[in-house]
Amino acid sequence: MVQKLEFLKQLAHGLTAQFGSSCEVVIHDLTKKDLDQSIVYIENGHVSNRHTGDGPSGIVLETLRSDPQKIQDKLAYLTRTEDGRILKSSTLYIRDENGRIIYIFSINFDITTLLAAENLIHGLIHTEDTDESEKNSADAPQKITHNVTELLDLLIEQAIAKVGKPVALMNKDDKIAVVQFLNNAGAFLITKSGDKVSSMLGISKFTLYSYMDKG
Repeated sequence: MVQKLEFLKQLAHGLTAQFGSSCEVVIHDLTKKDLDQSIVYIENGHVSNRHTGDGPSGIVLETLRSDPQKIQDKLAYLTRTEDGRILKSSTLYIRDENGRIIYIFSINFDITTLLAAENLIHGLIHTEDTDESEKNSADAPQKITHNVTELLDLLIEQAIAKVGKPVALMNKDDKIAVVQFLNNAGAFLITKSGDKVSSMLGISKFTLYSYMDKG
């Protein structure tokens, strides 16, 4: 496993040397017991402002929560940094001899300036019959987080947005939907997340667990 990690580091260095400072490569170690420090190697960390020893992204929790046999590499999707830059990302799942996912190898390329250039060109060639629906069909980029606290806050924000109403106006079914969303996203793999979600929803831990079982 050590040799595999060293090869991944070599590959990461080669990719960033080839594609330059806008290309970030991150390696998450899923064999570590401490999720708060899943990043074991990063090249060009200035792209997302992350460092070795930082915590997981949503992809990591999704991986830990999912059936390893059903997980496939996720290629050429969009993510967003905390300062609003857009990245074109790909996630590769590295397995051991038994098929268990042990590393996540992520490539993030900052395309913010390229998008700005594209928008400029689009403005020059735009006509009245341009189909604007394509703009609205793309999925919103997922925000990149630095630690488990930020990640949990982001997942809670997404859960509330999915329900479509503030917590103060939620009924029981709404709260169940929030808990189910968080459970499916792997949020409860984060230490003490149950305490935070229970407090946020105004329910007991026992009720939280019962809502989780309704899925």
